[in-house]
Amino acid sequence: MKLETLEILRCPVCKGELNLEIIEKRDEIIKGTLTCIKCGRVYGIEDGIPMLLPELAGMKKND
Repeated sequence: MKLETLEILRCPVCKGELNLEIIEKRDEIIKGTLTCIKCGRVYGIEDGIPMLLPELAGMKKND
């Protein structure tokens, strides 16, 4: 996933902005997470592909 892609991506559930955490980066982001700022759902990035399917999203734990 290219970093510029983050500007156009939104949470598919609530349309909130996504916060990026990079785990592995080369020329592009290979692995990481996208967390919705509004609803807290967490979407993975695997092999450079953001997994934005609501049924695959986890919920952020509130400490």
